[in-house]
Amino acid sequence: MKRFEGYMHGINLGGWLSQCDHTKERYDNFITEEDIKRISDWGLDHIRVPIDYDLVEDAEGRYIESGFAYIDKVIEWAGKYGLNMVLDLHKTYGFSFDDGEEEFGFFEVEAYQERFYKLWEELASRYGKYSDRVAFEMLNEVTDKEYCEKWNQISTECIKRIRKYAPDIKILLGGYYNNAIEALKDLSMPYDENIIYNFHCYEPLIFTHQGASWIPEMDTSFRMPFEDTYQHYQEYITKNLDRFAVDMSVYDQSANIGIEYFENMVAEAVSVAEERNVALYCGEYGVINLATAEDSLKWYKMICSVFDKYGIGRAAWSYKEMDFGIIDDHMKSVAAELVKII
Repeated sequence: MKRFEGYMHGINLGGWLSQCDHTKERYDNFITEEDIKRISDWGLDHIRVPIDYDLVEDAEGRYIESGFAYIDKVIEWAGKYGLNMVLDLHKTYGFSFDDGEEEFGFFEVEAYQERFYKLWEELASRYGKYSDRVAFEMLNEVTDKEYCEKWNQISTECIKRIRKYAPDIKILLGGYYNNAIEALKDLSMPYDENIIYNFHCYEPLIFTHQGASWIPEMDTSFRMPFEDTYQHYQEYITKNLDRFAVDMSVYDQSANIGIEYFENMVAEAVSVAEERNVALYCGEYGVINLATAEDSLKWYKMICSVFDKYGIGRAAWSYKEMDFGIIDDHMKSVAAELVKII
């Protein structure tokens, strides 16, 4: 299987230019050059930088030069410290993975789609020249499976538009159910040799999102260890994740969760990637800060060993805050070991 060279070990800068209050104070202070240097010193090879359209577009779609300046700056910093970068459009006009953003209509309204294409043409015209160290991620986490066919049409058109300005830049493409690994098989065939299949992975969700307040069915007081039996995992899932339920019954119910779970999770995606000659990349994975640091480290070790086995590049979620921060106080006891794994 192909590898996404230069993007094997990375971290997300979530909450900086996306999922934020979009103020100059936030942009200027949440991430600084010293943070980029620290990431480089850890030995990682790239950063994933989510941006919202609000950074570079006003309500009418006029471009905001001061917003582009922050993208310019982080590309400069990354180059200075030897890091590659994924530029991820986390929210576009009319669509966000987060219902709380109240963005609607993207998959139905052609004018919103055209605005999306124009934005990517603008980004490609500005940053396509950095194709040796920047990759593009067209859209973060398409949600409903019903959008699959339409998303294949939109993404193919967008790739065509980007290619006019950035003929060889790597473009990351993910699918429905919030970039679920199971959606990769339903993506369009790779447009060219510079397409990367992208997924996000927070499995098993009952562990990585234990107590998460944004999951409607979740008991926010629920806590569990990573090392537990498949039987207990199934019981916890049934109680707390009704609409996200997965079946653990195929495993020995008395056994603790093990590497076989993650091997099975990636098997179909690896097969699809081999058949289509594309590299795989996990753009987000991580554990909520309500789990213990020690249990989080166990999860990272297990999933990363599978990523390493199959040559899957990845970027951990997230560098700081966002309920998953790796440099936050919660993770201090394991951080030195963790940054060698991710």
